[in-house]
Amino acid sequence: MLLGTILKRLGQAADAAEALAAMGDMVLLTEVQAMGELHDETPAEYVCGATRRFAADASSEEWLALMTAVERGDDPARATLERMLRWALARDAAEVRAGEACGHGCGCGHGGAGHAA
Repeated sequence: MLLGTILKRLGQAADAAEALAAMGDMVLLTEVQAMGELHDETPAEYVCGATRRFAADASSEEWLALMTAVERGDDPARATLERMLRWALARDAAEVRAGEACGHGCGCGHGGAGHAA
């Protein structure tokens, strides 16, 4: 399957939900559900958004790591989805931590000092 086809299918909620369930990774599913809840998204919506954010914002190094994982893996679709979700979860978790550090949930990360509420 071509990468473009994989990305297009993951951009559709039904296909994204099916792909996530087919992975059988309960830890990853739990993480996606929890992060999705923080953003008022279903797991399928979170997957769709995560793949779009990766496609738009991932660095060249992250794309190279994705392509390496696809080449070395037995299942290109699974490797793509897992790499993109791990990337999105790490970024979203960092944003949540930064928002908690501020205390205002704005993500500024300065602990509230000098923050205009």
